[in-house]
Amino acid sequence: MLRRIEGLAARRTVSLQVEGRPVLALEGDSLAVALMLAGVTALRETPVSGAPRGPLCLMGACFECLVEVDGRANVQACMLGVREGMQVRLQRGAPRAEPAP
Repeated sequence: MLRRIEGLAARRTVSLQVEGRPVLALEGDSLAVALMLAGVTALRETPVSGAPRGPLCLMGACFECLVEVDGRANVQACMLGVREGMQVRLQRGAPRAEPAP
């Protein structure tokens, strides 16, 4: 079970939305950690079988934690810090290609 280490320095609480549901996290947490602490363990589904996938390496090597953040698809949740007001959606199926600038 994932839980915080006791006795860490106090940090500010931030609020984000995950699939429209409010989630509280601590400033400085990665989005992947904040999601796992909130009980969200399947962050995406595979394109072919729809199998759930969740954070694995937590260091940006595996790409299992891809989510959509503020309308931007294919964001590695383990590489992004939480911030107040973020809008997060879980990815289902094949990731969308970003439009050319």
